[in-house]
Amino acid sequence: MRVRKSIVVVAAAAAVLSGVGAPAWAGTTAPTAPVGVTAVNAVDLVGAKNFRDVGGYATADGHAVRTGMVYRSNKLSELTDADLQRLSELGVTLDVDLRNVVERYEEPDRVPAGARYQVADVISLEHGLRFHGNATVTLAKALAAGLLNGSGNLGQSIAYPFMVDFVGADYAFGDLLRAVATNDSGAVVFHCTAGKDRTGWGTAVLLSLLGVPRATVEADFMLSNEKLGNPEAVELSWLRAAFAEVDHLYGSMEAYARQGLRLDDATIAALRARLLV
Repeated sequence: MRVRKSIVVVAAAAAVLSGVGAPAWAGTTAPTAPVGVTAVNAVDLVGAKNFRDVGGYATADGHAVRTGMVYRSNKLSELTDADLQRLSELGVTLDVDLRNVVERYEEPDRVPAGARYQVADVISLEHGLRFHGNATVTLAKALAAGLLNGSGNLGQSIAYPFMVDFVGADYAFGDLLRAVATNDSGAVVFHCTAGKDRTGWGTAVLLSLLGVPRATVEADFMLSNEKLGNPEAVELSWLRAAFAEVDHLYGSMEAYARQGLRLDDATIAALRARLLV
């Protein structure tokens, strides 16, 4: 019975994170984005509205995240030839795809000539159907939190904690961060379908490990509403639910990176050396 419930949970999360299957009874209210943060070094692509530079943000200890090194995006299947040329000009040499196998098959990426392509499937069952806690309890807590926060989409409220609790997601986000740390040949772009959920959490983890303050991380997350032209694309409570699950399971982002994502000290040091000025 527990296995059956776990399968249902993963299937539901997969549908939500893929941008389908939102509850028909979901409301429409979303929190307002934090003020004081604007898109840094914006890059306009015709075929990827949510494409932007992860760099440019100040850290709590006086450093800044380098620009031109890491980009986040929605799906790359609709890039125009001019978009591909722009990515080449930006020096993009690695594309990390966080989508599932169906998404990748139905809408394959277009990548610049010579760029490498890597899959880091957040909802893959390659490593088994395993969770760090009781999946039913996580589901119940996420549902209760979504109701308490007045979330306009309870499906998303449920999905975010599972990006931390699901072991398969650990491998994907760990692979993403190792790819960023080791790509010495140029810039990295990583993405999912809408560029807001799986990509949003991956960006939040990366910026947090680099020392960017939580308020700035949250504001970057909320920029997806502006980029996608949809004020309800993301809600701040979703991101906070994922951070709360990190605190519950690990106690800190550093512990999550090391114990959950299996990042060693050398990888974390490489990320900081490569991306901070």
